[in-house]
Parts: sequence; C-alpha cells; structure tokens
Amino acid sequence: MPDSEFSKPFSFVKGGEDVVAPKSGEDFDWEKGALRVRENLHDALNAKNLAFLFGSGCSSLMVDGKQRGIDTMAPLAKEFLGAASGLDDTRFPSAAEREALTNHLGFDLTAAEFASNLERLMEVLYSFQFVLKRSASVEMAKGKAAVESLIDKVAAFVTQKCSEAPFSNDDPTIVDLYQTFYRKLVYRDRTLPRPWVFTTNYDLLSEIALDRLGMPYCNGFSGTIERRFNPTTYRYALAEQLDLTSRKWAAVDSFVYLCKLHGSINWIEEGGSLFPIREVPIGMAAKGRRVMIYPTPMKQNASFGSPYSDLFREFQGRIVRDQSVLFVIGYSFNDEHVNNLIFQALTVPTFRLVAFLQPDAQGVAQKLRSLHDPRIWLIGGAGPKDGTKAHYFDTFVEKFMPESPGDKVDTAVKKVLQELIAQGAKAGPNEDNGHDD
Repeated sequence: MPDSEFSKPFSFVKGGEDVVAPKSGEDFDWEKGALRVRENLHDALNAKNLAFLFGSGCSSLMVDGKQRGIDTMAPLAKEFLGAASGLDDTRFPSAAEREALTNHLGFDLTAAEFASNLERLMEVLYSFQFVLKRSASVEMAKGKAAVESLIDKVAAFVTQKCSEAPFSNDDPTIVDLYQTFYRKLVYRDRTLPRPWVFTTNYDLLSEIALDRLGMPYCNGFSGTIERRFNPTTYRYALAEQLDLTSRKWAAVDSFVYLCKLHGSINWIEEGGSLFPIREVPIGMAAKGRRVMIYPTPMKQNASFGSPYSDLFREFQGRIVRDQSVLFVIGYSFNDEHVNNLIFQALTVPTFRLVAFLQPDAQGVAQKLRSLHDPRIWLIGGAGPKDGTKAHYFDTFVEKFMPESPGDKVDTAVKKVLQELIAQGAKAGPNEDNGHDD
C-alpha cells in the first residue's frame, strides 16, 4: 500500500476519546477508521431531527491544485484588498476611497482582521453604513460615499465569484459532489421529519444540485412568476396521495428544507408586495440591483430585520428540538451570532453536535474539545490521499456518509465484475474454457 494512501491518521473525538486511534501501537488504517466513522454517523444521520450547517469550505474543492469550486473568504479577501489602486477602480478599492475611510472614519482597509476574512470587512462596512445614516457629524459624512461604494463593490465581487466559478463553464465537479450529498441524504427513514440544510454561503450550488436531481425543496420563497420570501412556507411539507378513495397521504422522501442564513446572490429587495424580498435569476440580480448578502443579521434599516430574523429563528428552533443532531461542515466558528445559537442548543440534553474541524484548530474549536462532552463529536485530520483532509466536505460525502441502498448494489456489482475480469486474466486465452473440442 503506498505511503500516500490510507496511512496518515485522522481523529474522531467523542467525549475526549479518539475512537479511531490505533490500539497497542498498531499502524493507523485509514479505511478501518472511516468504517468506524460511518457506523457512528449512520445512527446520527437517522436522528429524529437532523440539520446541517454548511460554511464556505463546502463550496471550495481543490483537485490537483486547481480550484474547482469557489474560493473561501480568505483568498477572496486577499484578491479584493490586495488589488493595487488604479488596477480597476470600478471593481476594487480605489486610492481615494481608502484615503477617505482612513481620514474621516479612522477605518484602515489594511488591518489584519480583514486580510483573511472578507465577511468581517462586510460586517464593518454595514455597521458604518447603519451609523452614518443616523449621524449628524459633518466629518464622518465625508466618508459615507466611500462606505456605500465599497459595499457595492464587495457585493458585486462576491456575486461574480459565486456565479462565474468553473461549474458555470461546464465543469461538473463541485455540483456533482453536492448532488451526491443530497442523493445520499434522501435515504433517511421516511417516517422521520425531513432534514434541514442551513448555510452561510451565498452561492447557488445547493439549488443547482437539487434542481438537476429533480428533488423538491423549500427555501422560504413562494410563487412562480415572482418568487418572494414568505417564512410561512417553512411550515409546509410535501406529500403524495397514496389512495384516491381514502385520501391517504405520505411525506415525499426526497424533500429538503434549505435556509441561507447570510442571504444569497439571487435575492434582491423590491417593493410592490407584502413580501419585499424577491428571488430572481442571477442575471437580473446583476443588473444594477444590490443583492442581499449580509454576513451578520444587520440590515440596512434595522438591527435585526427580515428575512434574517426569520432565518435565524428557524435555525434556533430546529436545533433545540428534542433528539436533534447538527452536522457542521466547512464552518470555522468565526460567526458569533451563529455560535451563540449552537451553544444554546448544547444546553439541551438530547442535542448532538458533529463538527468537522482541523484537529489543532484554536478558538471555539479548542473550547469544544476541552469540554470532553460525549454529545460533541469532532472529526478532522488527514484525508485518504495526500492533499485531502478528513474534515473537508468531499471526504465527508464520499467516505463518511453511509452508502445509499442503490450505491451498495452498484458497489457490489462492480466488485463482482472486477473479480470476474481478474479471474479471466489469470486463466489466459489458452486455458480450458469448459467446452469440448
């Protein structure tokens, strides 16, 4: 077995104990460890109330050193803030804007806290915008135009990056990964409540994958010609009629609730209805309309306005239900408002948290490890091959999610065919084939 495959360890910590660590000095066997994880996750994935929280890491997929998905916030921040003044002042911060922010607001774009976190920059910009609309300070007003301009530039930059990734040019890699996730997810027991997928991502990878699979989902919007956000749709379920005479109904297996906590690149604010948040084709959103992407619950005219109050209410309400399991993937625990809701859920005795994290991650991740709580499962470390990680979304989907019944049959057939081919190769063309001469 090559050293680069199935040799480097990962950890699966439950209550302070690594349940996949080799015993008695044995070498680490990656596949045996993965099998142990699958056995445990099979139970967790069939919990009464199941929810997922996806961070930006789930939309990033590096294959052979090439990005096949969407960059995370750190490389996006580096590209946006690292652009030299004058390179393209219509897309990136100009020298005049940088100077206005520094001189009139004391706001330095080169600060270390923004260098690896574009969402943090957006959060501060929106906070400034909120204050400037209510401030009578003449000096601060001189920085207002720069704040407004940069908010538009960041939104346009993120929209472009989310919509012009390789998958928009017929590269199916990342969408196929999402399709595999949702395909495996639907084999949950149909008597259990349908799963929820919460995400802080702005991209449309989940929607594209679900559409290509033909799977119905609820994302909080209703309507056909004009799809508008209506939180009551999260109370709806999709059912099929089993018997026309007795009016028997059963929940549709392949139904998912999708909740985008930080907004989306295809959401805009538009009047003319009781429900002002509209979902539009991505092309329409790019035509001079500000898309609704906010890294915090703060909105332009309210500290905690709709739709974010509704979305976070759903997140909080779902994870505190009895026998709830929350899978956290691609999320670095850098959003305090999200973290607080997870911490609240940990006060519920039947709640379980399954988090995929770098084993030596600091901050909140370190605090979770130090609790030694058997309800907190932490998975992370080396992946099955060099350059992969056990805590990445692709490893979770391909190695740790239990196979669906259809996948198991396909795998079994593949093994049989491989065995028959191998036996045929060993027999050779001159071997007795069982026929008389």
